[in-house]
Amino acid sequence: MQIHPCAKVNLGLNIVSRRPDGYHNLQTVFFPVGIFDTIDIHEARQTSLTIEGHPVDGDPERNLVMRAYRLMETRHQLPPVSITLSKHIPMQAGMGGGSSDGAFTIRLLNEMFQLRLTTAQMQAYALQLGADCPFFITSRPAYAEGIGEQLSPIDLSLSGYCMAIVKPPVAVSTAEAYARIVPRMPAVNCLDVVRKPVDQWRHLLTNDFEASIFPLLPEISRIKQQLYDQGALYAAMSGSGSSVFGIFTQAPELSFDGCYTAVVELQ
Repeated sequence: MQIHPCAKVNLGLNIVSRRPDGYHNLQTVFFPVGIFDTIDIHEARQTSLTIEGHPVDGDPERNLVMRAYRLMETRHQLPPVSITLSKHIPMQAGMGGGSSDGAFTIRLLNEMFQLRLTTAQMQAYALQLGADCPFFITSRPAYAEGIGEQLSPIDLSLSGYCMAIVKPPVAVSTAEAYARIVPRMPAVNCLDVVRKPVDQWRHLLTNDFEASIFPLLPEISRIKQQLYDQGALYAAMSGSGSSVFGIFTQAPELSFDGCYTAVVELQ
C-alpha cells in the first residue's frame, strides 16, 4: 500500500516562554503544503527500509519511518514489512518532512492492518516521535501551542493563492537558533492575524527565529526580500528554516541559483 506524506509551513511562529523541562512553549499556525514524499509498505520476510530520491544521512533505524513502524510493531504485533521511502520534501527546511513521514507511516499501518485506531490514538503515537508529528495525522490547518503538540483545528482557506518555496543549500542549527531566542509574547497572536486578509500579514505575522538566524545566515534573509521584490503578499522562513516561502496571487518565475525551488497552489 502507498501513502503520500505532505509538507507544512508555519504561518507565524512565536516562542513565548521557556519550560522547566528545557523545551519552549510556542504559538504557531501549521498549514499543509502540496509537496509530497511517497511511502510504500508491503509485507515481507524481514523488515527493511529503502530510501530513494533525496539522500538521507544517518542510521535507517533512526529514521522516523522506521521508528514509527517499530513503535506500532511493539504495540500491535505487526508482521515484518518492506518499506520504500521516496524523498521529495527538502530536508532541514523547516517543512516537517521527517515528521510527516513518521506520522503518515502510522496512518498507513493503521489502514493496512485494520487496527481501527482513532485520530486521537494515532496522534498519541505520533507525539512519541516528535512534537510536530501529531499535526500530520490529519494534515489540516491548525493552531498549535505547547511544544507544538496542542492542536486546535482552524478553518483557513488560501484557495486562489500560490506559494513559492525556496531552500538554499545551508543548514540551520535548531539548538543554536533556540539559544539565541529571548522568549516573549507577540504583540498580536498569529491565530488572530491569519484570520485577516493575506495582504495584511506582512507587518503583523512574525517568525521569531528570523531574528536569530538571519544574522548567522544572511542568504536566507536575502531570499525573503527577493520574494517580496517579486510581489509576494507575505514571505517568511518556515519553522527554524532554512526554507523561505512567499504567498502570491500569481505564480512567480523563480530564479535562485543553487537552491531548491517549488511553486504550489494552495487550498
